[in-house]
Amino acid sequence: MKYNPNEIEAKWQKYWAENQTFAASNNSEKPKHYVLDMFPYPSGAGLHVGHPLGYIASDVYSRYKRHQGFNVLHPMGYDSFGLPAEQYAIQTGQRPEDTTSVNIDGGVDKEGNKIAGYRKQLDKIGFSFDWNREVRTSNPDYYKHTQWIFIQLFNSWYNKNSDKAEDISTLVALFEKEGNATINAVCDDEIIAFSAAEWNAYAKESREKILLQYRLTYLAETEVNWCPGLGTVLANDEIVNGVSERGGFTVVRKKMTQWSMRISAYAERLLQGLNEIDWSESIKESQRNWIGKSIGAMVSFKVESQKSKVESEQRYIDVFTTRPDTIFGVTFMTLAPEHPLVQQITTPEYAAQVNEYILASSKRSERERMADVKTISGVFTGAYAEHPFTKEAIPVWIGDYVLAGYGTGAVMAVPCGDERDYAFANFFKGQDGMLAIKNIFDKDISEAAFGSKDGFQLVDSDFLTGLGYKEGTKKAIEALEKLNQGFGKINYRLRDAVFSRQRYWGEPFPVYYVNDLPQMIDAQHLPIILPEVEKYLPTEDGLPPLGNAAVWAWDTTANKVVNTDLVDNKTIFPLELNTMPGWAGSSWYWMRYMDANNEGEFASAEALKYWESVDLYIGGSEHATGHLLYSRFWNKFLKDKGFAPTEEPFKKLINQGMILGTSAFVYRITPFFFIESLNIRLLETTLKIPSFLITSKYKDVNDFRNVIDERVIAKSFEQVKVYLIQEYPDLKDKIESLQKEDFTLFNISITPIHADVSMVNSSDELDIERFKNWREDYKDAEFLLDENGKYIVGREVEKMSKSKYNVVTPDDICNEYGADTLRLYEMFLGPLEQAKPWNTAGISGVFGFLKKLCRLYFDEHNMIVTDEAPTKDNLKTLHKTIKKVADDIENFSFNTSVSQFMICVNELSTQGCHSRAILEPLAIVISPYSPHIAEELWSLLGNTGSIATVPFPVFEPKHLIESEKEYPVSFNGKMRFTITLPLDLTKGQIEEIVMKDERTIKQLEGKTPNKVIIVPGKIINLVG
Repeated sequence: MKYNPNEIEAKWQKYWAENQTFAASNNSEKPKHYVLDMFPYPSGAGLHVGHPLGYIASDVYSRYKRHQGFNVLHPMGYDSFGLPAEQYAIQTGQRPEDTTSVNIDGGVDKEGNKIAGYRKQLDKIGFSFDWNREVRTSNPDYYKHTQWIFIQLFNSWYNKNSDKAEDISTLVALFEKEGNATINAVCDDEIIAFSAAEWNAYAKESREKILLQYRLTYLAETEVNWCPGLGTVLANDEIVNGVSERGGFTVVRKKMTQWSMRISAYAERLLQGLNEIDWSESIKESQRNWIGKSIGAMVSFKVESQKSKVESEQRYIDVFTTRPDTIFGVTFMTLAPEHPLVQQITTPEYAAQVNEYILASSKRSERERMADVKTISGVFTGAYAEHPFTKEAIPVWIGDYVLAGYGTGAVMAVPCGDERDYAFANFFKGQDGMLAIKNIFDKDISEAAFGSKDGFQLVDSDFLTGLGYKEGTKKAIEALEKLNQGFGKINYRLRDAVFSRQRYWGEPFPVYYVNDLPQMIDAQHLPIILPEVEKYLPTEDGLPPLGNAAVWAWDTTANKVVNTDLVDNKTIFPLELNTMPGWAGSSWYWMRYMDANNEGEFASAEALKYWESVDLYIGGSEHATGHLLYSRFWNKFLKDKGFAPTEEPFKKLINQGMILGTSAFVYRITPFFFIESLNIRLLETTLKIPSFLITSKYKDVNDFRNVIDERVIAKSFEQVKVYLIQEYPDLKDKIESLQKEDFTLFNISITPIHADVSMVNSSDELDIERFKNWREDYKDAEFLLDENGKYIVGREVEKMSKSKYNVVTPDDICNEYGADTLRLYEMFLGPLEQAKPWNTAGISGVFGFLKKLCRLYFDEHNMIVTDEAPTKDNLKTLHKTIKKVADDIENFSFNTSVSQFMICVNELSTQGCHSRAILEPLAIVISPYSPHIAEELWSLLGNTGSIATVPFPVFEPKHLIESEKEYPVSFNGKMRFTITLPLDLTKGQIEEIVMKDERTIKQLEGKTPNKVIIVPGKIINLVG
């Protein structure tokens, strides 16, 4: 019987689908286990072999858990809203919903290219997903629940006393009874105090404005990352090196009225929750740093400036500092360029350079500003602040290393105790508004700041002199509180998350506006479905794309969406034009999987109680401070409101490494010609000569100049002459007489160019004709081949990407070798969490292993499995494998399991094992990794039903206990033969058996040995 993976795999994939083999039950008596992958964004490029790595690992684990008797929920869906589909729609004129559907389900794109579709690609790999629970975040049946959660957030506030979110009605009741003086809530800064009487006297609109300052989702003017090229606001994690990750467009800082989520209310709980979950320390540390808890003090500095003297209102600069003990070392202050006080306090003579600096810094993202520690920049405002204790004037600067959204957007600079302040002070030393560095430590700061909190005493610090960090901090705070210019405080770097996007392809907000104030649409009228628009770009007057919608207004009488031109602001009102960000739908999707077909609610209480939370979550580490933080926030909120059963959504998280592509390169050279007799030097860019592509052997051009120069000149000197005559007509006769020997190259530059890996064979040889047909610009190129007449490409390991032409699709591997081979090979590449390069050449070895496995069960024609009793060696090999594989799966060490499978099959082949007692359990053990061939073998062995839920073989330690030993028998230290003896024999018994052995008698030739050395369990040596 021949191993035919395509036939076998199609058969069993059909069986699984028809028999709902992997459908999980919400009412099972089995213990539950929930295994989840981060769901993909369905791009038109489809899956490459790097994408399934985590999916295969989670599938191995899921299948193993089913073998252990668990009711396993292993679902899959699509994060189908987002920027990529919309950008593609703008570029091609197609509707995002159409391209998204084709990308998932397959079909034909606008250019007539066949798209396989994610679903078919995933099915082909043989995943044990419960497809009955599939979700798509862009499906109205899904996003109506996202809209519902948004409404719950809007109708909630965070009560610090109970340390949880509560219904907004409870806050209103408190306002009605006692005003807000005693309310301990997470809310906007600078809330105006009011009494119960004042609240009850306020008009409805005034009350709504006040409540917006407390709601967990609210409208506010905030500094955002605005991308004009994409026409939308971007999150920090959507920006790379100051440009948008999608498209590489410029990003600037801009103030806009946006919806925001008050994630800051959950900062401490998000921190503490990290102690309760099994995540990698690196991910936890990323979140800790992002949340950024700091213990210190708020300090208020009075502002002194020309404007302050003219105006009656006293202004203060509020600063949060973690080092109030260093307050006597303050020599300047720095405000963020966006700080609201900057324009108010800047003096006229410094206004122009301040405004110029503000404009320049607006073009840098916050992430870029935080990361750039080398660049020092800033401008003096001309204003001064008053030191709270010494009353000295402290110059006020602006600098983009200070962020408006962190702390108060202002720092008190202590150069002697902070490296960045130290560098800033030295950089601007001697300029207007920069005082000399003052040392308040009993340490040398001539070369660098002293930043430690330990091992010092304060000096020249008034009442703090002689104190250390702890006591100095305590006394400084006490003194500030007495002056009413400061107090102790805990601060967090985590800022509220902007929740608006000026895009089309996202969840519509269930919001309409009455007198510019947001009103929620009642939940019974959800979903509010995304309307049709003709253009996906912003409107001519700068409104988001939904401003193009003809039907986008809310009729409060009919409770439905109606024509936009019917808005009368009496019964028909405008709807929100922004859409929700890409992370909205992914912030709760794991709960929808628990009860995906529930039409009434996002999941029933019973389903939520049964599945609770995700036991194993696998996905990329790049989501550490995005999705993984937002999803924890939403889960905690839903727990507060009684909808989520647990505080944390994901018990264990594994971040799979990246599978890297092995890119192929051709090398274009740019020759620079020199004609000595005419003293003319030419740049290649001005010439009309063929492109020259050199084989990788010659890429170190200086080592092969003779070869390169000779070939380039020979191929192009006649064309260079034509060009020279055009440029120097008066030298025509001399130019026409030039021979190739008259030309030299005074320089050569080299440019690597990606070649499609599909055009390169296993020996790295390029198919030149295919390359020419593929790249129109190189159809007339000259290829400089090696001495064997071949063009060998260069290789480099880098990220697998369509743009680098190094993508290998799982479809191609499955078609040639089968999905079981792909699954085994991806697990075999290395530890799951490490990055590793893809090498298609290695896959044939894994394919060969599966064929060798099959040969244990059948020959070319028939099954050869017998009912003969297994040998001790057979049982030892099997149970060694059972234990190793079970341990490896539990420890997520999948690559070492594959190695053990290979050892096992080699040993059983050597042993000539065809025993059913060995081969039947072996099929179960390998089933999580290569489920199709396991199912086929299981069936051929005469079993009915799927192997998927058959109990995993039980490891029996007795089969690994050695009862015999193969002793080497030596004569005068030279080993002559071996003998297998029971391990429980005494020395005397061993000696008696050895001396009677015919091989011993032959070696001794009638002589008696002087000494017999026996070490039980190790050696036997006859001496003399």
